[in-house]
Amino acid sequence: MGELCTSLANSWKKMERGLNEAVSKSKVGKYFKLEARKSCFTRELRAGTATFLTMAYIVTVNATILTDSGAACSISDCTAPAANQKAGPDCTLKPNPGYQSCLSKVKADLIVATALSSMIGSFAMGFLANLPLALAPGMGSNAYLAYNLVGFHGSGPMSYQTALAVVLVEGCVFFLIAAFGLRAKLARFIPKPVRLACAAGIGLFIAFVGLQVHQGVGLVGPDSATLVTVSACASTNPVTGECTGGKMRSPTFWLGSVGFLITSFGLMKDIKGSMIYGILFVTVISWFRGTAVTIFPNTPLGDSNYRYFKKVVDFHKIKSTAGAISFTHFNRSEVWVALVTLLYVDVLATTGTMYTMAEIGGFLNDKGNIEGEYLAYMVDAGTTVVGAALGVSPIATFVESSAGIREGGRTGLTAVIVGVYFLLSLFFVPLLSSVPPWAIGPSLVMVGVVMMKVVVEIDWNNIKEAGPGFVTMLLMPLTYSISNGIIAGMGLYIALELVDYIGGWIKWLIKMRRVVSKEQNQVSATAGIEMI
Repeated sequence: MGELCTSLANSWKKMERGLNEAVSKSKVGKYFKLEARKSCFTRELRAGTATFLTMAYIVTVNATILTDSGAACSISDCTAPAANQKAGPDCTLKPNPGYQSCLSKVKADLIVATALSSMIGSFAMGFLANLPLALAPGMGSNAYLAYNLVGFHGSGPMSYQTALAVVLVEGCVFFLIAAFGLRAKLARFIPKPVRLACAAGIGLFIAFVGLQVHQGVGLVGPDSATLVTVSACASTNPVTGECTGGKMRSPTFWLGSVGFLITSFGLMKDIKGSMIYGILFVTVISWFRGTAVTIFPNTPLGDSNYRYFKKVVDFHKIKSTAGAISFTHFNRSEVWVALVTLLYVDVLATTGTMYTMAEIGGFLNDKGNIEGEYLAYMVDAGTTVVGAALGVSPIATFVESSAGIREGGRTGLTAVIVGVYFLLSLFFVPLLSSVPPWAIGPSLVMVGVVMMKVVVEIDWNNIKEAGPGFVTMLLMPLTYSISNGIIAGMGLYIALELVDYIGGWIKWLIKMRRVVSKEQNQVSATAGIEMI
């Protein structure tokens, strides 16, 4: 038996070696520079698989977050209370069969749009920039679009169509910035403490979303006296989300908590795909009907969703989100604030991720530049334009690409393999659209945990750095706005710099006055002696 295993192992190694040599010497291997970068096909395959496993959660997470905005759904999709009556303007915030049915269809559209834009971005990064970096809609910018711009079920300052127009323009501006090589200068314009705190603040914001009733596990809920409080209730008010009974007795919350523990344990042990395992565990249990945690309740909507779920494999065509762009209400102050915010978040996130991945993979040359860097930024910006056309938030280079780089990925073939996996996911929309929010919530909290690590780089002993950094992080979740945090942090930093500058001038003037006064006294004393 031992000899058989040894023989099989040797045969496999020989076959793998032959495959790697054949690919390396082929046109594909030469195009991706496999030999020049000391890599091989099987290593790139393992790297692409590892990267996809660590970031595959974005397909359902991004679709869930953007669906919370209501997307293309409106009051016209609501079911009227009676034959001769029209649905009220608050029907989108209350349980309504027609509106919920529209949200289910929109979520399927957004799953396809997320997978398709991720596939296009990863393919482009691999073929054009030849870097092992995967792209997908970025965490942070998607939450900003859904909860700050459009608002929960369309309750924000602008429509979903206008928000997509903002993303489209932002992508075009970023493309021009990358084309003219102005990205680094723009990134340096933001003060260091605000730049670092921005990532942590977005992490806190995303985690806060993952803890809420409608969007996550439901641990945090609204309270009329204290604004927020511990919830996880067995029953809640469907309109306000306030607890009506059974605090900390929500079955879905406890199931989501188990999923969070699974994810945490996997990350502790550095297991690839830990995010997916936690989501998968909670989701599979929630698929069983007739339980307290089912995502398919015995209602007309639940029955309809269950019938679609049973298809398992189905190619869904985007019907409502593709091309849903409108410039009708573009000339408003909220639009320009959103445009600047998305642009800065995109520039900072892309620049930071790109250089972090380059350091891990050893792609930096003696001058601190990355091979293919120029095209990589162009791809990132161009894919954002494509994403806006499909109906999703800005596309970003994912930090999860580090998983593939650690597995040995050194060329764009890794990114191409990730793109192939996203292509395959397009055929499993019925399964991907049936992931409940209490399965997504724990992963959002974990994303927040990972994004908090940058705070150690802030000099907390220097109040000129600590103050703006803390304000940036604090205001993002508390005001439910990423842009508010950035504006407040930059405003405080500028104010402190201005006060410091004025203080320095005052000190200099006082010092000069003393010097002049001293010289005048000396001149007077000398003149008095000469007169004597």
